[in-house]
Amino acid sequence: MEIGDQDMDETEILLEKLSNAHGPSGFEGPVRSIMIAELEPLCDSIETDGMGSLIAQFNTNNKAPKVMVAAHMDEVGLMVKYITPEGYIKFQPLGGWLDQALINQRWTILGKNGYVEGITGIKTPHVMSAESRTQVFKRDQIFIDVGAKDKQDAEERLGITPGDPIAPHSKFTLLNGNDLYLGKAWDDRIGLATIVEVIKKLNKKSLPNNLYAVSTVQEEIGLRGAHTSSHKINPDIGINIESGVAGDYPGITIEESQEKIGAGPAIFLHDASMLPNLKLRDLVVDISKKNNIPLQFEVLNGYGEDGAEIQKAFDGVPTVNIAIPTRYLHSHYGVISRKDLDNTVNLVCELLKSLDEKLIENIKTFD
Repeated sequence: MEIGDQDMDETEILLEKLSNAHGPSGFEGPVRSIMIAELEPLCDSIETDGMGSLIAQFNTNNKAPKVMVAAHMDEVGLMVKYITPEGYIKFQPLGGWLDQALINQRWTILGKNGYVEGITGIKTPHVMSAESRTQVFKRDQIFIDVGAKDKQDAEERLGITPGDPIAPHSKFTLLNGNDLYLGKAWDDRIGLATIVEVIKKLNKKSLPNNLYAVSTVQEEIGLRGAHTSSHKINPDIGINIESGVAGDYPGITIEESQEKIGAGPAIFLHDASMLPNLKLRDLVVDISKKNNIPLQFEVLNGYGEDGAEIQKAFDGVPTVNIAIPTRYLHSHYGVISRKDLDNTVNLVCELLKSLDEKLIENIKTFD
């Protein structure tokens, strides 16, 4: 069901804009423009760091502790590596793609003459042996067909140049009339949407802290924007909002992921990049119970997220990672639940309202 066929509320309009926006790692400009438009009317100040991460400050009080809430703008994408003499595009992945997720998909190249649509071509099974039909195409065998006559046509008429970013071509839709949304780049546009909704809900409300809402860059290729922005802010507390790993579909086990869509936000207890501050972790759990907000627990063997870099800023920052369960990460389409978004917004709002100077000082002490 196309979302445009029905009335959308403000949150759905925001989700559509964020999901549809093109912003591979290092090329987050269109997403940053959306976040500026959403946050600038509500914030006290807004700026970028030297990497391009957007920092919006709210409730400015020089004496209050600093709380950094972050989500990343970039999505997994590709970059033009070179153009073959025949006019096909070879590419460099930006972020963690499975080779099989690249095959026979539509893409948008952000060229100097505008957007160029293309498709990753594959060899037809009619000319393949029975053995080769069962094998996964490797990424170095895959190319993008943009309909160019040759290399010169691709360069001059279409304006394609090595280094141009390539984004998945996908459109936001409502998944068959329920509260599930289908779209690209929920990792981590759902985190950005959470930040915007939190700021709107807390607008004109007094907080016991200085709030910094940060939209980071280049998370998918090394958590780079979180590193620079956290060093610019030097926060007392870090709250990272991420897409979680839903484990509620065929082929994935509870050993691999414990989250389910529709069962509320999750708190990461372990991933490959960080462990949460224990007192801050317990505070999140207590707040969820006190406010009847469903909360899931996630223990992952892999994963890496911006909270790890916030945590390591200067002499260390108590940090927690809160996630919205998401199916089919790092592909052209993922699935999220509106219910989980709303509960995450409520949880983060209550958490921010509780973080006063005394509580933060307690969180920062170790017995």
